[in-house]
Formats: sequence, C-alpha cells, structure tokens
Amino acid sequence: AHTRFSRLSATLAAMSVPCLQGLLLDLGVSSPQIDAAERGFSWRADAPLDMRMDTSGGLTAAEWLASATAEELARVIREYGEERFAASIAKAITARRDAGRPVATTADLATVVAGAIPVRSRGDAAQHPATRTFQALRIHVNQELEELALVLEQGTALLAPGGRLVVISFHSLEDRLVKRFIDGHAHPERPFGRLPLRAAELPQPRLRSIDRVKPDATEVARNPRARSAVMRVAERTAVPLPSGQAQ
Repeated sequence: AHTRFSRLSATLAAMSVPCLQGLLLDLGVSSPQIDAAERGFSWRADAPLDMRMDTSGGLTAAEWLASATAEELARVIREYGEERFAASIAKAITARRDAGRPVATTADLATVVAGAIPVRSRGDAAQHPATRTFQALRIHVNQELEELALVLEQGTALLAPGGRLVVISFHSLEDRLVKRFIDGHAHPERPFGRLPLRAAELPQPRLRSIDRVKPDATEVARNPRARSAVMRVAERTAVPLPSGQAQ
C-alpha cells in the first residue's frame, strides 16, 4: 500500500487485517531514491531540490526554503541535522534568497552550506559539509520523526502477543526515538519508582526488548550504506494498551 506510516491502522483495517504477527520498519530514504538524482536527495548530482518521498503532494524542500524564516531554518537544521552551524547556514540561505537567488537545486544548497561552515571546523573530511543539512531538510519535508512516532504506537497496538517489532534506523535521531519507545513500554513502572505502590499496582510491560544489532565488517564492506544502521527488536507481551490508544 502506497501510503504514510501514520495510516498503518487505517490501511490494515481497510484490508480486514485485525492484527500483526510482526512489523518491520526500514526507516529513512532508500538507495533507489538517493541514486535517482532527480529526486533531489543527494548533493552528489545537481537536480531540483525536491526531497519528498511521496512526490504526489506536499511542499518540496525548495518551496519550503523559499518561505521559511531564518529562525525556522536554523531550528530545523539544528534539531534534525544536529548541525552546530545551523544559524550561519540559515542566514546564508535567507541572504541568498533576499538577493533574488533562491536555493532551488541540490548544487545551490551544497554550495551555500559549504560556504557557511568554516573549513577548519568541518571535522570528518570524508563527509560533505552539507550532509547534515540535507538530512535535516529531508526529515522536515517528510515529517519523518512524527510519522515514526505514530507508526510505533499503532504498530504496537496491532501486534498480537508474541509478535515482533523490528526497526532499522540509520541515524541517531531515529534510533533514539525507537530506543526510548521500546524502553518506555518495556519498563512502564519506572516513573512510579518513588511511589509507595505494590508490584501488582504498577503498570505492566507491553514490550520486551529482544536485541540490538549492528552490521558487521563483512556486511559494511559489501554494502557501505549499512554502516550506520541499527536494528532493534522487541516482542509484544500479552498486556493490552490503554483503551483508545493508537487504534
């Protein structure tokens, strides 16, 4: 089904699928999307700055950059790209736009970002200085973290007892969200640790953390894009979610 993560429950209901034995989420942009220059996901080839995973609707990255304020730009680049020069990059983008030269292509964005980051502060020489900004804009344009949060809740509600939740993430923002989600459902009693409650009165775990797996050297050598991947696995317990949640 070609649809958003957040429509998981509605999509399965339309298919008359009442529950799941397993749910695999392979997050982020895919290799075919990156390699299709016209999609605008990569700085490696000059192309229109689109970045939408679903090109049938929504603003492109270029359209958003044409109207966003410097403050909005800086927040997105800082929060979603974890870029410490977010403010400088945002100012450079808006200055170019105000001069009548909007950032419309991947080459435009890569050039502006590279010019806004001091050479001595770029760190890893193998990483293009615009990498974090490209990531941030892609996440924002596609609402990736919001979609992930919604599908985790819906997917957990749909899993049958013993069903597995498997999530492959490719950067720390995704993995942190998944880790905290699983941990919160595996240890719901923690917020009540200082209260005088008996064990039977505490909320019971709805997930059991199974494993965390990273690619080994052989896999990374075969597929370099797997180097940042983290796979987390959890199992659904028989404890129901609170009434009305995620259904």
